[in-house]
Amino acid sequence: MKKKGVKQMILGAVGCMTCSVSVMGCYPLVPAYFAALYLENVSGFLLLGTMYIGMIFFMPAAAAVKYAIAILVAAGAVRLLGWANEGCPAFMAGIMTAMITVILSFAGGLLEWKSQLGVAEIFLEGIFIFGAVILLNRVLHGIMEWQPRQEKKEEQLKMGNGERLRTYAESFQGLSQIFHSMSMQKNQCTPEDLGRIQNELTGKVCAMCDSCALCWEQDATPLPGILSTIIMGIWNSGKPNEMAKEQLGIYCKKSRDMVEEAVQVFNRVNLNRAWYNRLLENRQVIAEQLDAMAYIMQDCAKEELVLDEKERHVLAELRYRAKEHGIVVEDLHLIQTQGERVRLLATVRSARGGCISVKAFLDAAERALGKRLRQGGQARSFIAKEASSLVFYEDTLFRGVQGIARVSKDGARISGDNFSFLELERGELLLGLSDGMGSGSTACKESELVLDLVERFMEAGFSVPTAIRMMNSAMVMKGENDLYSTVDLCNIDLYSGAASLYKIGAAATFVKRGDDVMCITSQNLPVGAETQVEIEETEFTVANGDFVVMLTDGVLEYLHVPKPEETMRDIIESIQTNNPGILAKRIMERVMLFTGGKAKDDMTVLAACIWEK
Repeated sequence: MKKKGVKQMILGAVGCMTCSVSVMGCYPLVPAYFAALYLENVSGFLLLGTMYIGMIFFMPAAAAVKYAIAILVAAGAVRLLGWANEGCPAFMAGIMTAMITVILSFAGGLLEWKSQLGVAEIFLEGIFIFGAVILLNRVLHGIMEWQPRQEKKEEQLKMGNGERLRTYAESFQGLSQIFHSMSMQKNQCTPEDLGRIQNELTGKVCAMCDSCALCWEQDATPLPGILSTIIMGIWNSGKPNEMAKEQLGIYCKKSRDMVEEAVQVFNRVNLNRAWYNRLLENRQVIAEQLDAMAYIMQDCAKEELVLDEKERHVLAELRYRAKEHGIVVEDLHLIQTQGERVRLLATVRSARGGCISVKAFLDAAERALGKRLRQGGQARSFIAKEASSLVFYEDTLFRGVQGIARVSKDGARISGDNFSFLELERGELLLGLSDGMGSGSTACKESELVLDLVERFMEAGFSVPTAIRMMNSAMVMKGENDLYSTVDLCNIDLYSGAASLYKIGAAATFVKRGDDVMCITSQNLPVGAETQVEIEETEFTVANGDFVVMLTDGVLEYLHVPKPEETMRDIIESIQTNNPGILAKRIMERVMLFTGGKAKDDMTVLAACIWEK
């Protein structure tokens, strides 16, 4: 604030000196300089005082009266127009100042003041004032907004944080590898395991037998080999080898007790092994989550490029244009994201306390940057007296329009299918479809949880494969009543049109371009069935007018035709519409004709159309 006050004092003194500049007997710089500086919200009393002092010292009396009235009326006109429109553009201030000066010049001629200008000189003065106001306002705005370049300690700190995040990511990856190595399951019985089981059996059965010493002290006895055969048989098939049981009966009078005890021991061993395998699965889940955390840390460590210094002239132009709309820009940053798109961060407020449409600032930003922008975050409609933060992103080339058609299973009040449309701030459109196992409220909650987790991970900045793995880990940990859900996700980059399809146990997806329909299928297990989920990814590109049709398996299974995918392709080809809602509805109507109007399973059709903006 002190620096701004000093600048105002200096510029006011310069205004005083402009009163000494005469051109062919007139002083056009006086009203032009006053109007240009007054637009920068310089104190009116300070500016009028310095200008009047200059007029007294440097101007003839008649000229001083003329220009004193001109700048006073110009100040009132600029103030009035700014109050009415929440801002006064420089060209409007130039027009009003020039007209006021011209009118006063003609009025002086009518009053027969001395040394009056001719008609040509009067109009030339007006034209000069108009152009000078616009030019001087830009120059003075640059002076008022100018700040010396300083070392960006914040950016240096940001770089240091990036290095720390990369170090943390490496640590998490190392920890993940440790958990991966700990999660290697034992599928075969080792000699050490057999020895421990055999010692346990002999310790419980043989130790209480009077013949123990005779059986185990004889070198020629085949009991160790027979007992090992029985143990291996129970380990592999769950029951002892019959021939080995008969041989054991020959050499051991407590063979029945021995076999029963062996079965009980193995039941405990299997139970322990099941818990141990569950522990290994949990370790695998933790390893997957650590990998995901390492990925997101590496992604955060990729520093975005701050363009404030490089594009300072563009930002100055934006501040100038915003000022003409009555908007005060308190803070402004231009950032280049990893995808070489721009993001604009602005803290703005209304100059005179009224409400100004955010669209006015958006228009000013688009003109200054030469790019189309879109508002992100929690979009505001108006800029008020209190400062507010706005975020703008480079606008996308495409936009998506979605439609849905659903039918619940006969007798079910709630569908087990769920769908999702999510447009991310980074310019991606995520289409999601999940089919919970079974039908009703339980299946609905399961599929809803799956899509909700994916959405949350995507909004947090994870990639689609990482979000799926994180979600699957959560579902495996949940592990409730063996409930599984299919996942069908389509991620579309609205800047380039590049699309990726991710399927986990999901039905086929169809992409329609004109009269051509492409079918994309997959075969893998649903989420929650295995610790390490198998993700099938298919990449393609969408263009203007393309449709993406996703559906649950209940739609295809009950067509009752040898090749349901081929039939569905023919159905989609035969429907001519550019409305995704109508397309989904007509597909469902055609499917219900095949099923006789009955729904033996939950059925959902999701359609999305991609249009250029």
